[in-house]
Amino acid sequence: MFKKLGIALVVAGAVVAFAHSQEVPSDFQLLWAIFAVIGAMVFILLDAKPLARLSGGKSFFAVVAFWIFIVTVCIAGASLLPQFNPEDEREKITKLLEKQRAASQQGKADELIARAKALDEQVKALEDRLKGLGGSQAATATPPPAGGKSPAATSGGGGAAGDVMKVGEEQWQLQECYNCHKLRGEGGKKRGPELDNIGTLLTVEEIQEKIANPKSFMAEGYDKEWNKGVMPDKFKDLMDPKEMLALATWLGTFKNTSVNTPKPIKKK
Repeated sequence: MFKKLGIALVVAGAVVAFAHSQEVPSDFQLLWAIFAVIGAMVFILLDAKPLARLSGGKSFFAVVAFWIFIVTVCIAGASLLPQFNPEDEREKITKLLEKQRAASQQGKADELIARAKALDEQVKALEDRLKGLGGSQAATATPPPAGGKSPAATSGGGGAAGDVMKVGEEQWQLQECYNCHKLRGEGGKKRGPELDNIGTLLTVEEIQEKIANPKSFMAEGYDKEWNKGVMPDKFKDLMDPKEMLALATWLGTFKNTSVNTPKPIKKK
């Protein structure tokens, strides 16, 4: 019995070590270790000596007592394990849907369309002026501000820079980017590269393009993941342009050259 229990503990330790290397949440590591020990206990019971045969009322009470014992152990044991909290997921879903509900209101949609048309007319007018002044080439050759951020990214679309950073980090958590990417030593399941130095390798506009169109860039060494389309093509629908810009701006501030962030390769 002790030999099998020792084997079970070794197996449980190996399972925990493997799960830890794959960055599986600690709750699941504990759960798998318990499963390994329970499996060993089942084998120990199978090899145990049979009990003396019971009959009549004794057999009935023995079965009932055993059933009560098993039910009590299962319920008490399950209550000690980490519990799923639906309120956390409900809060995330509410945050994801509230902006879509607001955007679905007709008045909001009409306002956005009118603003988009007005901005488009302003851009066309500015392009006509540049062409008339012969300054289109000069405008093209003008380098971006330091750090590769556009004026829109720097200003956060009219909001304070601190607010933009707050929204960007909130979107990182809300969209659960940490499930695939490691940042500041946290998160990541090795499906995507570490991003601590992404601001050195990509501009804010390029980061935003990658978020909206995952196929636009491929991280060096992640050919298989890129071909499979591991990064979902859904964030352009889950985030409005300001939120996506805020996330890209926030990620653009990470320029830790000591972290080996893979080089992004432009694909399309």
